Amino acid sequence: MGFRRAVVALIALLTGLGLGTLLVQVLAPGGWTVAKLVMLVAFAGTAPWTGLCLANGLIGFLILVARREPMRTLSPVTDDHATLPRTAIAMTVRDEDMRRVLPPLRRLLHELDLTGVGDAFAVFVLSDTRDASAAEAEQQAVAAFRAEDRDPARIRYRRRAANIGFKAGNIMDFLDHHAEGFELMLTLDADSEMSAAAVLRLVRALQADPTLAIAQHLTVGLPASSAFPRLFQFGMRAGMRTWATGQAWWQGDAGPYWGHNAVVRIAPFRAHCRLPALPDGRRILSHDQVEAAMLRGAGWGVRVLLDEGGSGEANPPALPEFLRRELRWLAGNMQYWHLLRLPGLRSMGRWQLVQAIMLFAGTPLYLLFLLAAAVAAATDRTSDFPTAPALALTAAWLGALYAPKLLGYTEVALSPDKRRRYGGLARLGAGVAAEIGFTLLLDTISAMAKTDAMLRLACGMRSGWVPQNRSERSVTWGEAARLFWPQTVLGTLVFAGFATAGWMATLWALPLAGGLLAAIPLCVLTADPRFGRWLREHRIAAIPEEVGVRGWRPVSVHHETALALLPQPEPD
Repeated sequence: MGFRRAVVALIALLTGLGLGTLLVQVLAPGGWTVAKLVMLVAFAGTAPWTGLCLANGLIGFLILVARREPMRTLSPVTDDHATLPRTAIAMTVRDEDMRRVLPPLRRLLHELDLTGVGDAFAVFVLSDTRDASAAEAEQQAVAAFRAEDRDPARIRYRRRAANIGFKAGNIMDFLDHHAEGFELMLTLDADSEMSAAAVLRLVRALQADPTLAIAQHLTVGLPASSAFPRLFQFGMRAGMRTWATGQAWWQGDAGPYWGHNAVVRIAPFRAHCRLPALPDGRRILSHDQVEAAMLRGAGWGVRVLLDEGGSGEANPPALPEFLRRELRWLAGNMQYWHLLRLPGLRSMGRWQLVQAIMLFAGTPLYLLFLLAAAVAAATDRTSDFPTAPALALTAAWLGALYAPKLLGYTEVALSPDKRRRYGGLARLGAGVAAEIGFTLLLDTISAMAKTDAMLRLACGMRSGWVPQNRSERSVTWGEAARLFWPQTVLGTLVFAGFATAGWMATLWALPLAGGLLAAIPLCVLTADPRFGRWLREHRIAAIPEEVGVRGWRPVSVHHETALALLPQPEPD
């Protein structure tokens, strides 16, 4: 592992040096100004994350193309179901529509029963809903769900009076008071959907390796009818596959935990994952990476099962919900600064927390780079825009930053079988083109929202968990304008600066800052049912579950596709 980690560090270092050299070539003509120095410093701050993206993407790509069979990080185990340990299926909910939450659980229980292992599992719906009337509706829904089951005793509902410690507190309260007699726990979010085969893979993995405390399944987006989640998860799936494969190569059993679609060994988790309060007394919001680090510090392993089959989740239905989720994660991850010196962690555990911080910490620097570039373009009167080195820098920078996703697409394109699963090379290419354009716009919009949130956090703003809208919806022009007028104003100013340097400078800025100008129309368009329907009809950004189901028709954005997570026939 030491050699592998050195390889990753070397790739990241060489990436930073190479990109930095290109940037100097872009900035040097005309002499150095304050704006150019700010660009250089901001770029240097983002370089570690960019280098890590290239390292994980490149290593994951090489591993995937070298293997014909799906990647496995865990030892194979017997198919004997008779010795399965008792496993609690823990579904955490808070102000959720139970009509969406319960059907995937019904399908999972039914599949487990058909497999002959249903008696080894029990469901616990763990509620943190605060509104009494909503909680009563929850309880009635679970009671009806329970009455329809072949074994009602294996389905239970528990609601806490106070949601102390958020989701982590909910889980630990369950383990302390309701998990007696269970060896393992399957953690599910309200939008999770898993097949019996995927769950059994995780359970058998922990059976096969008694040193593992968590087996985390690679999780993909469920088929979506709305354009926003459809485009987002198409790229996320390609990127996560290569990223997680590369990361597993050098992190080994010090892998990540994402808090859901994973099986946990209860005894070590209960013993070692009681989260401390932050120095100011607040509770930790983002619990999962901390829990993984604490388990590794106690000598237990955490690994990701690099298999996409049978593990899904829903993504936010529109841009406003997506940004609310991102900002909630940002607030949680930035709390990790206070935990880097937590006693008992190992170096890789601390690195896991650093990675989680890096995911968001470089965002203000990216925005600062764009602003400084606009100022430099508007004030440099001594030299022409350096077209060739600027284009080379942009291609290299974006290529490294999006390497996991781009190489994930390449890996699919190189495999005839995987191309067929995506509907063929032409449909794959159309999806890739649409998703890349979407992501370039989205990331700049997101960068400004995250920068604003980080400034608010620095000024003492406190964050917590709020109920999430998971239902497909449209976004009006008025709502989009209220939310994204700051991006539009800033984008106008930025492009006014680039325009003074000529049309080439303006074109160069489009992939980096175009999302600021496009924020309002992008928000409306990607929530428009007509656009989503058009994408579906043309199978643009279609994922294998959609392509493989003949006659697939979405009814809602989430759990309408029971068959989507089961093995599908190859399309004709």
